[in-house]
Amino acid sequence: MSQLPSVTGKKVIAALEKVGFEVARVRGSHHILIHNDGRRTVVPVHSGETIGRGLLSQILRDTELSREEFKKLL
Repeated sequence: MSQLPSVTGKKVIAALEKVGFEVARVRGSHHILIHNDGRRTVVPVHSGETIGRGLLSQILRDTELSREEFKKLL
C-alpha cells in the first residue's frame, strides 16, 4: 500500500477543487466541500498543521478518490 503524503488542509482543498469539489461553507476552521454528484467531505484548515493519516484516509473515502489519484492532484 502506498504512503499518503503529509499535506495541509489548504493543499487538500486545492487538490479537491481540481476534480470539481467546491467549498460550500465554512464553520470555524472546518471547510465543507461538496461535489455536483452529491459527494461531500469536511477538511479542517489549521495554519501550519498537517492532516493526519487517518483523517486523510477518511477524506479520500468520502470523496471516493484513490491514493494514487489524490497524489496526482497534488
